[in-house]
Amino acid sequence: MNENREAQLQREIEELKRQLGGQQNAHMGPPKGVWKPSSLTIMACVFGAVVVLVGAFVAGYIPLVKQDALVRAESQQREKELPRIEVLRVGRSNDESALKLPGTLQAMTEAPILARADGYLKRRLVDLGDRVTAGQVLAEIDAPEVDQQIRQAEAAVDQVQAAAEQAEAALVQGKANRDLAKRTADRFSSLAAEGIVSPQDNDQYQAQLTAQNASVQALEKAVSAQRSGLAAAKANVARLQEVQGYRIVKAPFDGVVILRNVDVGALVSTGNTLLYRIAQIGTLRTYVNVPQNDAGAVHVGQAAELRFENFPGQHFTGKVMRMANALDPTTRTMLVEVDISNDRGILYPGMYGEVDFNSVRRNQPLVVPAQALLVRADGAQVAIVKPDGTVHLQKITVGRDFGDRVEVVQGLNEGATILATAGDAAQEGLKVEPVTGAEARP
Repeated sequence: MNENREAQLQREIEELKRQLGGQQNAHMGPPKGVWKPSSLTIMACVFGAVVVLVGAFVAGYIPLVKQDALVRAESQQREKELPRIEVLRVGRSNDESALKLPGTLQAMTEAPILARADGYLKRRLVDLGDRVTAGQVLAEIDAPEVDQQIRQAEAAVDQVQAAAEQAEAALVQGKANRDLAKRTADRFSSLAAEGIVSPQDNDQYQAQLTAQNASVQALEKAVSAQRSGLAAAKANVARLQEVQGYRIVKAPFDGVVILRNVDVGALVSTGNTLLYRIAQIGTLRTYVNVPQNDAGAVHVGQAAELRFENFPGQHFTGKVMRMANALDPTTRTMLVEVDISNDRGILYPGMYGEVDFNSVRRNQPLVVPAQALLVRADGAQVAIVKPDGTVHLQKITVGRDFGDRVEVVQGLNEGATILATAGDAAQEGLKVEPVTGAEARP
């Protein structure tokens, strides 16, 4: 439309030039028979041309100016309406390590009570949940076979003892015979030296002395063997008597019965039948697997707090008593034992809880809110806001996950400005207006 107006204006200007050129020729002497316009006509034409020029200017230029002003106004409005997004500055965590790990309570000492005598359970004196003291009688086993074995062993002792006494008597007789043979041999040796008896008689009695000496040695060994047999028989009796004492089952230490496995009349066998299980619950312990990154923050003697879901708002104080001082190559964790006092008796073995290690860290890590993290196909990212308000997606390396916060190991500097909540709208090069806290629009 503007182009048509400009073309019309151009034609009118050309027409006006031709008319003005005709007036100049009129001063030179108009030809005869040619119309000569009057001054009024010329002024009217000039006025009309001016009116046409003004109309063309008004119809073409002014709308262009208005349109340009409108475009500039819209651009300024868009600049004023940049998205206002909440930002924050990246900082480090506090110097206290909030290391929380799961753990299960265990009894400090727990032992199975097995039958050590073959027979039948005659009496059961304690039951599940009863508290017992060291040496307290728990049950009694009826073992008639052991009684018979004891009587048989005692009879064997009597037999061996009688045999030993016979061997000792034989030894006494053998020694007497040896003494007589020695005196006779000495007498014949003197007579043979004086020539009263023949050398043959002397040799005969000397040989008898030698035989008696050998007999005495044999009898001494027989007595020694009988004495050893007697000692073995008595030891067997003592063993059976001790086994007979195992018919009375006693508690090895103070504790509580956490398992009762048999009833009266049940057949039990030595080393195979589990009667009870007793545990000490005055002090409990829990084993915690501490990750490699936090292993250096835990040490023996360090305090720890334990919390349990069934005790909301309460915490129980424990202490690190032992450490493995080596990492499991499979899980890259270190086994740590935490002991906790159970004076009130409200904690039980098997309870699941959370162990909180409060330690001071030397190198505090950089942390960002979990909602500021972008996890995409090319890895974890955060949206950094540059000083000019432009968004840049920065790749980072994530460390530990604290739930509401995430540790940043690499890719981010302390004090950097990032979007507090980086959703799908965070794009590379996006222009934003950074604001903090309550200034941000919902």
